Amino acid sequence: MASFFTRKLLDWNRGMNDRQMPWKGEKDPYRIWISEIILQQTRVEQGWAYYERFIASFPDIQALATAPDEEIFKHWEGLGYYSRCRNLIFTARQIHVERKGMFPKTYPEIAALKGIGPYTAAAIASFAFGLPYAVVDGNVIRVISRVFGIDAPADQPASRKLFTEKAQMLLDVRHPAEYNQAIMDFGATICKPQSPRCSVCPFQSDCQAYAFGRIAELPVKSKKIQKKKRFLHYLILEYNGQLFIRKRTARDIWQQLFEFHLIEADRLLETRELLDLPEVRAIVHPHSFELIMVSGARRQLLSHQELQGGFFHLKLNHPPSLPTGYQPVSRERLRDAAFPRFILSYLEENAYFQSAEVQSFNEKGEVS
Repeated sequence: MASFFTRKLLDWNRGMNDRQMPWKGEKDPYRIWISEIILQQTRVEQGWAYYERFIASFPDIQALATAPDEEIFKHWEGLGYYSRCRNLIFTARQIHVERKGMFPKTYPEIAALKGIGPYTAAAIASFAFGLPYAVVDGNVIRVISRVFGIDAPADQPASRKLFTEKAQMLLDVRHPAEYNQAIMDFGATICKPQSPRCSVCPFQSDCQAYAFGRIAELPVKSKKIQKKKRFLHYLILEYNGQLFIRKRTARDIWQQLFEFHLIEADRLLETRELLDLPEVRAIVHPHSFELIMVSGARRQLLSHQELQGGFFHLKLNHPPSLPTGYQPVSRERLRDAAFPRFILSYLEENAYFQSAEVQSFNEKGEVS
């Protein structure tokens, strides 16, 4: 069955797979690495433009390794999961310094790099160097689970090992790059999570999920992610035409990105309730500001968190009494700082950005 599966998949790939992506067929390990990191938790349609901008600005490891953090984060802005970007910077500099810019060529060496797990290591090893390592991502697991009727929970470590071993058995070791690309494309375009295209599937007569009406059940997931709810209230403080921002230094999802003054609560606060908080009254002089805009409740879903909150724009008559770390920037220069998507989308929707020359930020997050 394994060779039969592999042959049918490659026949489909050579005759019917017309999926286009800018990194498809790429042999440069650096570009493959960039594309794979961008595509983690990101749809191809969204990642495509990011990849092209990233490669245009940082065409090789040296360019990425020697670029300022702020410039790299600005290119990543809006993609989310910013630990990917931090790992990207760390690994680029490690390869640049320790390996003289030469990307490692063996699977164990690639897998040892920070931010590169088994899937990404297999992708780089097979696509760049033709090494026989099978990729195992959600698309691959879904195809294998359905075709072979495997109902082991895909989110359990033991099951992951089972799927990895099965994927390795099915791999065409003579054409690992073509096979890996084919099975990922097949999962993304034919054996989709919702509304799979069974009518044009070459495995229809062999598929166990199709035969027993289990398409919606497979692959099995044993646990549902419990999302932590967070309630964020951002004060956009304006004084003399400048807004106050700071770089987040805490080790969290938005580390090294910029934000306005944040007040986090255990629920959404009404405007009056927020402005009456002692923390807010300590920052702004009572009765010495004008409330310019209130955004209303906004919401964003992350993999493990649900964010709710809003923005409160205050025009001050006196400088705010903020903790250390904040810096004033003009609206014209606001666009040069990298913000989390939660903030960025609000700023874009409300025309906070104006055209301006690029402004740089030093390692401490200060305007230079």
